[in-house]
Amino acid sequence: MYKILITDKLAQEGIDLLKSIDGVEPVVNLGVSEDELAKIIGDYDGLIIRSGTQVTKKVLANCGKLKGIARAGVGVDNIDIAEATKKGVIVMNTPGGNTLSAAEHTMALMLSLSRNVVPACNSLKDGAWDRKKYTGNQLNGKTIGVIGLGRIGMAVVRMALGFNMKVLGYDPFAVPKEAEELGIDVTENLEDIYTKADYITLHIPRNEQTLNLISAEELKMMKPNARIVNCARGGIINEADLYAALKAGTIAGAALDVFPTEPPEDTGFKDIVNCLVTPHLGASTEEAQIEVAVEAAQILADAVMGGPVKNALNAPSSGAMPAVVKSYCKLAERIGTVISILANGPIKSVEVQYRGAIAEKAVDIITTSFSIGLLQPHFDTLVNTVNVGIMAKDRGISIDETKNTEVKDVASSFTAKVVTDKVTRTIRGTVFGEDLLRIIAVSYTHLTLPT
Repeated sequence: MYKILITDKLAQEGIDLLKSIDGVEPVVNLGVSEDELAKIIGDYDGLIIRSGTQVTKKVLANCGKLKGIARAGVGVDNIDIAEATKKGVIVMNTPGGNTLSAAEHTMALMLSLSRNVVPACNSLKDGAWDRKKYTGNQLNGKTIGVIGLGRIGMAVVRMALGFNMKVLGYDPFAVPKEAEELGIDVTENLEDIYTKADYITLHIPRNEQTLNLISAEELKMMKPNARIVNCARGGIINEADLYAALKAGTIAGAALDVFPTEPPEDTGFKDIVNCLVTPHLGASTEEAQIEVAVEAAQILADAVMGGPVKNALNAPSSGAMPAVVKSYCKLAERIGTVISILANGPIKSVEVQYRGAIAEKAVDIITTSFSIGLLQPHFDTLVNTVNVGIMAKDRGISIDETKNTEVKDVASSFTAKVVTDKVTRTIRGTVFGEDLLRIIAVSYTHLTLPT
């Protein structure tokens, strides 16, 4: 009998699914403390949690027969993934469960802004009847700029097309094939979105490249009737600059479901009637909660019973790997990160070359490490050896790999080349000894840089 412990509130449908599987026994123990969980965790084959349970190093110290942990939701900050990996415990999440919920919330905010729903509601409750004051706008025929064409962004695209909107898409990394199949206009220039869109919606992660992506300069580029919606991550829009733009009438409205710090001490938009704020409700629907519960139950049951592993966020230890291969994995991942940032646009093709002694080794894991570095800056979720292949395929990215055992200026080297419509970037690196990692050329300019 496989025992699965559930320590956070989970939709009953997920529990019922576990009960329906022969050989699986779900046990619900809500609100268990860290000390209590540490004592009992070794008696279970699997654990399902949400955000409330902390799976720490202490909890995993004596994890016994535990094989897998499933997070019913996306965020895994409450799980010590590194420790779980050391213990051979698979960590999984359910990133697809909130896709439609987040996309629908985006459209709901867009519609509310367009039809002045909140101020009109408040006005009527206060006893006024002013139909002319709250005359709104239709979505039909308007242009929507979708920044980020991942799962949620593409769901918004499909919904916007249903409203007969003109879609202008942008993705800083790679454009999915579905965008081309739907026939939407895709631009490689954010200014096109800022200057042409009536509605702008964000669906990108927050990182060094996207923090304050939209500030005063970008807001000034927008049409006076433009409305902007952020259901992605707080901090992508500079809130102080947005406040000033709304106050000055630079744009027509904004809606925020996310904030730099949550919960915010003060949203700062109390006196701005054309700014809607909601407390991070993107995934908060009954249907989404059911979906993530059912998916978490299914993928965990499959994993602990020896079936296929889905949505894994960690991977087996690389302890058996030769030292030089480990070092090249580190080098390749760092080169991937750097070249991803330098690419500055949707990627068209990727090539890697192994030269010298390293070309005689099994290099698949090195190419995989490069792929992780290439993708990670563009995703909120952890990219690793388990999921990187699927994530690259979803974005239409394949990597051409070549080997040449001929020794040139150094005994071994790894070279990556990324081509976009705008630029071609090439970075070459090597490892001196076993662990001295160096970049020795960037776009054929020779240099020596530590990584």
